[in-house]
Amino acid sequence: MSEFPGSAADLLPLLTRAERLLSRRVGALLTDEGLTIEAWRVLGLLADGLGHPMSEVAAEASLPPGTLTKLVDQLVDRNLVFRRVDPIDRRRIRAYLTARGRREHERLSMLIQADLAALSTVDDPTLATHLSALITRLAPHPTPTPA
Repeated sequence: MSEFPGSAADLLPLLTRAERLLSRRVGALLTDEGLTIEAWRVLGLLADGLGHPMSEVAAEASLPPGTLTKLVDQLVDRNLVFRRVDPIDRRRIRAYLTARGRREHERLSMLIQADLAALSTVDDPTLATHLSALITRLAPHPTPTPA
């Protein structure tokens, strides 16, 4: 901890612990649905409907490219995701949610929101605003924050 309580130097251990606890809780729900937290992160990124290059999906999901390929293969097998050649750069592959993937993402989002509703406080909008601002300041190339 820094000599200035509440400073940016104190954030890493606090955010890491919060992320791990939240991931464990959401992961338990997803396990019941046959998905991993990593798969959820991929679905969440693709939920914007824009399609994303596999390299971007790997970076945003914090997965090595080989691991992401296997995960996306599994999501393709479940008809949740499909891949297409990028129309601008034909060397790249973009991933998209299928119609079934969109419905599944919406259903799981509601399930997760319902489970986490008990954790909500009146300060949540302020916390979300602060975290979004921190992400913007830290990100070398800002990307949309997943819903």
